[in-house]
Amino acid sequence: FGMFFMSEYANMIAASAMIVTLYLGGWALPFVTATGVWGGVLSIAVFWTKTLAVIFVFIWVRWTLPRFRYDQLMSLGWKVLLPLSVLNLLAVAWIVASKGTP
Repeated sequence: FGMFFMSEYANMIAASAMIVTLYLGGWALPFVTATGVWGGVLSIAVFWTKTLAVIFVFIWVRWTLPRFRYDQLMSLGWKVLLPLSVLNLLAVAWIVASKGTP
């Protein structure tokens, strides 16, 4: 049971690091260029600060929102999300078709 929870939090850390790397700029700090040893230390600190912020959001959402049962998830997917995705597809197709060919 303990290993299950440890693997869950290890997955949360790995997913947060991937999110930071792919979507939040990784180790880069906007408008700051640092070089040398202190630049490396700053880059590591920035990366882990961003990762901890994403982990905080994961935990915050997990503790705030109730868990859905499987039947509720299936109902949400088929009755709400699928019609919304079809409407999105039709809207994008209409926008592309209305632009015409150049």
